[in-house]
Amino acid sequence: MPAPAPEEPRTFALGAVPGATPGKWIGLWRDRMPHVPLDLRVIDVIGQRAALDDLDAALVRLPVDGADDLHVIPLYDELPVVVMSTESALTAAEEEIAIDDLAGEVVIVPADDVLGIQIPDATTPAFAPPTDTAEAIATVAAGVGVVIVPMSLARAHQRRDVEYRVLADGPVSTVALAWRRDATTEDVETFVGIVRGRTDRSSR
Repeated sequence: MPAPAPEEPRTFALGAVPGATPGKWIGLWRDRMPHVPLDLRVIDVIGQRAALDDLDAALVRLPVDGADDLHVIPLYDELPVVVMSTESALTAAEEEIAIDDLAGEVVIVPADDVLGIQIPDATTPAFAPPTDTAEAIATVAAGVGVVIVPMSLARAHQRRDVEYRVLADGPVSTVALAWRRDATTEDVETFVGIVRGRTDRSSR
C-alpha cells in the first residue's frame, strides 16, 4: 500500500494590532501544529481590513470597516485609560478618573486613535495630531496634555515620566478574531478552536 503523499509546506499568517496579546494562543498552536509555522505580523488599526486580504486571520479592534465579508469573533474588552505626565494634578486620583475630570485638559488624539471618544469642555491642542500613540505619549511625558488609549497600549508605551488612570466612564475597546469568509481553511478552523478553548481531541 503506497504511503500517503506528504503535505505541502505552508505557514499560518496571523496579524495582530498593537496591544493585542496572542502569545498564549501562539504557544498552543505550536504545540498542536508543529508542522505549520505561525508567521505573526503586526498590523495597524487603520489598515486592518486591507491587511486581512494577505492573512489567514488577525486580531483586530472593532469596529472593522467593510466587515460584511468577514467572520468576526469578539474576544475581550479593554478598559480605556488616561495617560498623563507624572507632574499632572490628575495623578492625585488613585485608581480612576471620570470624563468630567478632563474638562479644560489638553486632550491629544493621535492619528491612530482607536477609541473615538469626545471629551466635553476639553481643550484642543494647538499642534497637529501626533502620527501615532507612541508620539502622543512622548508629548504627554513632556508635560503637554493627556491621551486616552486602551490599557494595553498604555502598558506597551510605559515610561518613567508618565502614569495612567482608568477612565471610569469611557468606552471600551473590543479585540476580536477576524478572517475572510471565503478563506475559512482547516488551519483557520484549528486556530479558532484554540482561541475558543477547544482541546485537540474535541470536535470542531
